[in-house]
Amino acid sequence: MMSNNKPNSQNRNIAQNRRAWHEHTVLETFEAGIVLTGTEIKSIRLGKVSLAESFCRIEKGELFLYGSQIAPYSQGNIHNHAQDRVRKLLIQKKELNRLLGKVKEQGLTLIPLKMYFVRAWVKVEVGLCKGKKLHDKRESIKAKEGKRDIDRAMKGR
Repeated sequence: MMSNNKPNSQNRNIAQNRRAWHEHTVLETFEAGIVLTGTEIKSIRLGKVSLAESFCRIEKGELFLYGSQIAPYSQGNIHNHAQDRVRKLLIQKKELNRLLGKVKEQGLTLIPLKMYFVRAWVKVEVGLCKGKKLHDKRESIKAKEGKRDIDRAMKGR
């Protein structure tokens, strides 16, 4: 039996979209693969990825990722990738049809929450989200502060 000396080699985070959790209520999450070129995967391994302004859209029966930024590979040549190109996400047809039905409901959208490695493959966790109103954001901030105060009080005992 071979042992792997790398810590946490099974799932390793690459990038997170923290802003999505603040501005949206995540109703459901799912995992999707992503179609990448050679220089993109090299740049991802260096951690040069941003999901800050990205979103997903279903077009012609396929799921696409828009607005994600993968920096050009510094040692790439003329075949280097475009930084903000549209990337295809891989998901099962049955799950895609279920999501299509939910996205057609008013106010729901698909937002990438994080990108991570599963063994050698890059995966994207996509959330089915509903936008928060200003009062919803205030409520979630109050709840978070209340929880933090309770944790401090329990720790101080």
